[in-house]
Amino acid sequence: MKALSDFIAIILFFATYSITKNLITATIVAVVIGVFQAAYTYWKHKKLEPMQWLSLVLIVVFGGLTIMFNDRTFIMLKTTLLTWAIALIMLVAQLRGKNGLRMMLNKEITLPENVWNKLGYAWIGFFAFLGALNLIVAYPFDEAREAVWVQFKVWGYIPLTIVFSIAQAIYMMRHLPKEN
Repeated sequence: MKALSDFIAIILFFATYSITKNLITATIVAVVIGVFQAAYTYWKHKKLEPMQWLSLVLIVVFGGLTIMFNDRTFIMLKTTLLTWAIALIMLVAQLRGKNGLRMMLNKEITLPENVWNKLGYAWIGFFAFLGALNLIVAYPFDEAREAVWVQFKVWGYIPLTIVFSIAQAIYMMRHLPKEN
């Protein structure tokens, strides 16, 4: 259920853009929904995870800049900056001997250390790839690329993330300890 809620802002952003064909209006919706989701999560759990804070700050800052300056570049860059920031944070943690993926899932899943390392580096590579792909799709950040980029956010970004997650789950299942 949490994974679905992570995509609500993207889905509502896309729906608003599809109806209005106005990136500023869609960005306003994304910012409002992002703030609402963070507030609700904080109210319900009395905390936000570091990635939730990062996502909130980026949507408020880059969405705010998009709205304030009426410049699509900021919101189009946000996806790249978020995915690259996650990749960098995971890489630094990995190099310091702390696998971020393992820290999130270790209580629920037991895997050998080498599998956790492979999974961690796979996610780092995936986030780096998503950031680069977003730049390729969005560049040169003009009106002509706007509609293509919005379509990519829904029909490229989300399916790629789901397919990669399923592939990772299958890989993890192969390495789960055998029960007696």
